[in-house]
Amino acid sequence: MNSPSENYVSSPLPRIAFVTGSTGLLGRNLVRELHGRGIGVRALARSRAKAQRQFGDLPVEIVEGDLADPAAFADHLTGVDTVFHTAAYFRESYQGGRHDAGLEQINVRGTAALLAAAYDRGVRRFVHTSSIATLKGAPGVLVDETMSRAEADADAYFRSKILSEREVDRFLETYPDFWAVHVLPGWMFGPGDLGPTSAGQLVLDFTKRKIPGILPGGFAVVDARDVAVSMITATQRGRRGERYITAGPRVSMSELCLALSRATGLPAPTRKVPLAALYAIGFASEAWARVTGNPTLLSLASVRLIAKEADQAGFDHTKSERELSVQFRNFDETLADTLTWYRTHAPELLAATPAPGR
Repeated sequence: MNSPSENYVSSPLPRIAFVTGSTGLLGRNLVRELHGRGIGVRALARSRAKAQRQFGDLPVEIVEGDLADPAAFADHLTGVDTVFHTAAYFRESYQGGRHDAGLEQINVRGTAALLAAAYDRGVRRFVHTSSIATLKGAPGVLVDETMSRAEADADAYFRSKILSEREVDRFLETYPDFWAVHVLPGWMFGPGDLGPTSAGQLVLDFTKRKIPGILPGGFAVVDARDVAVSMITATQRGRRGERYITAGPRVSMSELCLALSRATGLPAPTRKVPLAALYAIGFASEAWARVTGNPTLLSLASVRLIAKEADQAGFDHTKSERELSVQFRNFDETLADTLTWYRTHAPELLAATPAPGR
């Protein structure tokens, strides 16, 4: 949006932060990173019990509320320096089906209402968690922050993130005294994935030998802890209105399964699954999920994403490295820490696995 010299002001860390989506994978790691830096945290959660399970060891103020109704928790924004908006609706990826109404209500209108409520109560800094899904480049070309995805090329979730970015940008145009940036993560893995997200579910399914084979395609992966650090750094060094990619290297599903094998000590699948078979698995998985109420092994939305993004070369995070000093830890470390967290905090979710190296 702006040149590197525009709107750059080195700012102090916030004194009090408000974190939406605090019990999600990113939110949980962000809350802990903020606390570790001596920043007071107000953590928004739909379930107080879940938040207490996540943060019972921290002096965090838990705010019970939902982005479907920001007015109900708006008074807790008074006195806050910075809002870190990590909450999002993305059930298509693990429940299957279509969720257009929820995506619109939470990701788009919820973001707009949160911006207004925060501004009305004196908040002037806002870090918006977007997604690399809002970007798209030509086949074989590294994608950077300037390469916006067209709405016509977006599925329902992608479109909701494109529109939520626009809500933030529109707010910046309306209120010159307001500051905000967009952080665009890749596929996040990491400890604290109690939900679990699709990434956590993949790890759990691998330990239970539920991965049917090597799926086509690949994804830009990143540790949620690295994204959390980049969001905090963005409040100090980020430029108003800018996007920052926080996505590490693109790994194929074969490479991902080999990394999971190293982390778990279990053998990686070797059989390749053709795309046509993936659609059949997706249909069957969604049907079974509707019957049992359990997460899908593979949603149709995920299959469509694999097919659509198969020719992508990856994402260029040079700008984030240069302006935010973003660094990405080794993916093997991320997976090892994720498994250790599950063994310690949620062993009921995890099949018994040998320690790495055995």
